[in-house]
Amino acid sequence: MITVDTLPRVLVVDDEAPLARLVASYFERDGFDVETTGNGREAITMTRELDPGVIVLDLGLPGIDGVEVCRTVRTFSDCYIVMLTARVEEVDKLIGLSVGADDYVTKPFSPRELLARVRAMLRRPRSSLGPEMPVRRFGALTVDIAAREVHLHAEPVELTRTEFDVLAALAVRPRMVFSRRQLIEAVWGEGWVGDEHLVDVHIGHLRRKLGDDPANPIFIKTMRGVGYRMGSGE
Repeated sequence: MITVDTLPRVLVVDDEAPLARLVASYFERDGFDVETTGNGREAITMTRELDPGVIVLDLGLPGIDGVEVCRTVRTFSDCYIVMLTARVEEVDKLIGLSVGADDYVTKPFSPRELLARVRAMLRRPRSSLGPEMPVRRFGALTVDIAAREVHLHAEPVELTRTEFDVLAALAVRPRMVFSRRQLIEAVWGEGWVGDEHLVDVHIGHLRRKLGDDPANPIFIKTMRGVGYRMGSGE
């Protein structure tokens, strides 16, 4: 259970100062320690120094934009990243997530909803993925759920927290075909509100990291019209 004493620091990165202060105030009222900045380079420096557990990151920053900040942060931190964007084109959302963002919110948005999403992320990993789970093997792919480690051909695969959680949910029940909604509930939690195609983006990113051919995947199968399940790896 998350308590005030265990709440991680939140870094809000947005060059719209009034919006950054508004978002920060919601998190602070909920007990979070919050820092803000409107500068991408400073956000990277602050992340190294402060080690936040969550970054709320605007995509359209001046200079170094949110995508580049996210890409750089992912080289040294596995904190949760929620991308904010005023651009509604799907490509912008996909670009943001392809560099390691865990979720996105399109402006204008409700700070209360943003807080609820972050709270849901912080409740992971869910109890169904407990330490009693055995190591799962799918051909050359090994998923160690208790250690939160993935190896392919005995080489480690670096995944974000959300990517691992999606893969683990599939690996725990490899014969089950998960719909988007079922994966959302398994990973993001019941009551999550947002675009369920978020699942497709994370599946695509997982496949790239696993070298899984989208046209003929062996690790993560698409069951057309239904959802996704684990493949045998062969």
